[in-house]
Amino acid sequence: MMKSLPFLSRRARRSTLEAPSSLRVEVCPPSLRQAPDRTWQRAMFWLLAPAPQDASPAPSRLHAVRSDFTALLADIDTDAARALCRRIADAGSLRELWHLRAEAYRVIGLGYSQSVAEDRLARMNRHFPTRAPRSQFAPL
Repeated sequence: MMKSLPFLSRRARRSTLEAPSSLRVEVCPPSLRQAPDRTWQRAMFWLLAPAPQDASPAPSRLHAVRSDFTALLADIDTDAARALCRRIADAGSLRELWHLRAEAYRVIGLGYSQSVAEDRLARMNRHFPTRAPRSQFAPL
């Protein structure tokens, strides 16, 4: 005689098509093209560029982003944190700062914990362009 398998209710079963409860937003590197500061330059940029939303922010914002990055490391007193602060101060573009995110995550994770590093880097991600998560039906 064959025993029947226990019946799972619809609520207990998970669909493979269900979206995960927390969707991760992909943070992308800023474009190498710089958005202009002046109004007339922005108008020309908008007229001539095919995708102006892909441009990185104006260089005038770089100082504020550097300050935010340095504030992430202000309470960590290690050689690695001091070296990273020097690299942040020397960064010449928002794209260079984007590449320093991994090092900042490592230094904060060693100084505190992974969850603290994730929280702090999530606050920094507002300075960079984001992309919605991929559909499960899209090829990789």
